[in-house]
Amino acid sequence: MSKYYLALTTLLFIFLISCGNDDNYTPMSETDDDPMMTDDDGGGTDDDMGLTIDLTTVPFDTLSEYGFFDGNIANLVPNDGVLEYSLINKLFSDYSVKKRFIWMPEGVTATYDADDTLLVFPVGTIIIKNFFYDNVLPQNTRRILETRLLIHTADGWEFADYIWNEAQTEAVYNLDGSNVDIMWELNGETRSVNYRIPNIGECQTCHKTGDTSIPIGPKPQNLNKQFTYTDGSTANQLDKWIEEGYLQSAPADISTLIDWQDTSAPLQDRVRNYFEVNCAHCHKDGGHCSYRPIRLDYTSSVLDENLGICVEPDEDLGNGLTHIIRSGNTERSTLFFRLNTTAEEVRMPLLGRTLIHEEAITLIEEFINDLEIECE
Repeated sequence: MSKYYLALTTLLFIFLISCGNDDNYTPMSETDDDPMMTDDDGGGTDDDMGLTIDLTTVPFDTLSEYGFFDGNIANLVPNDGVLEYSLINKLFSDYSVKKRFIWMPEGVTATYDADDTLLVFPVGTIIIKNFFYDNVLPQNTRRILETRLLIHTADGWEFADYIWNEAQTEAVYNLDGSNVDIMWELNGETRSVNYRIPNIGECQTCHKTGDTSIPIGPKPQNLNKQFTYTDGSTANQLDKWIEEGYLQSAPADISTLIDWQDTSAPLQDRVRNYFEVNCAHCHKDGGHCSYRPIRLDYTSSVLDENLGICVEPDEDLGNGLTHIIRSGNTERSTLFFRLNTTAEEVRMPLLGRTLIHEEAITLIEEFINDLEIECE
C-alpha cells in the first residue's frame, strides 16, 4: 500500500506544480505563433479577428479563398466582418436575384459626402454582389451564376468576377465573359434567358465616370432603409454601418429614394427612381452616354428636359419617333421604344439585359400617357 500511496502523492504534487501561477505563461490562442491566426494564401477567417485579406494578393483564383462566407459558400452566409446590405431600388438584370455584401479591413471606414453621391469608400473595401435564379428547372433549385467583386485598391477600383460551377461548390475567377442558358419559374410562369456574364470591357462601360471606375448603387439615398440581418435583428442600414465601423457618420434627415414599385407615389417620382438606378450610371456627366441630351440621375431628372420630355432625339431611328418622350404618345417616344425592345442594336440599357422589364414598361407607358405637356 505504501508504494501506491507514494505514487499517488507524487502524481498529485506534479499536477499541482503544473497548474501553478507562471507569470511568463501566455495562452497559445493569444500568440502570433498560433497556426489558426495565420493565412498563407492571403484570405480566410479567424474566430477573434474576423475576416482578414491580404490585398496585395488579390484577386484570388477562387471565391472561397476570400473567406467571405461561412460553411457551404453556396448558402451565402456571411462570415464575421462581412456585412449584408440591400438597395431601395435595384438594377434590373434579366430578373436575376442578387445578394449584396461589403467588407472593409479593420481600422478604416467609409465617409458620407452627400445624399445623392456614392459613399467615399476607403482603400481595401470589397463590394460583393451575387447573381442567381431561384426555381431553376428542372429541379426547381437555386443556381448562383456569378459573384462580382469591386476591390478598392490604391490604384482605384478593380473588377473581379467569379463564375460558379454547376455543382455550386466553387466559383472561379474569369473576366472573359460568357452566356448561360437558364430556364426558371417566376410567379408560376416558365421563363428562359440566355444570361450574359459580362467581360471586363462590359464592366468598365457601366461602372465609370470619365476614365475612373466606380460602384453604382451604394448611395445614402438608396441605402437608407430597414434591413433584417442573418441574426434576426432589424436595423436601419446606415445606422448598422456606423455601428459596425463601416461608416463614420451620416445625417439624420437624408433625402431618401422611394421604391419605384410603390403605387401610392406620384408616377413621375416612381419613374425618376427607376431611372436613377437603371439608367443614370450612363446618362450622367462623365457616363458612357453623357453625349445624349438627357440626365437621368434622380437629382437632375427633376427637370422635364433632363427626363427627355418634349426633347427631340439626337438620332433618327425612324419608326415615327419624334421625341425622347412625347407626351401622351409612347409610339413616338424614343425612350419607350428602346426600353421595350430586345434588339441588341437599339435596346436600352445597352448592357445588362436581354429581356424586357415588363413591370417597368407598364409604369413608363402609364407615365407617358398621363403627361399633359404640349410638345411642339
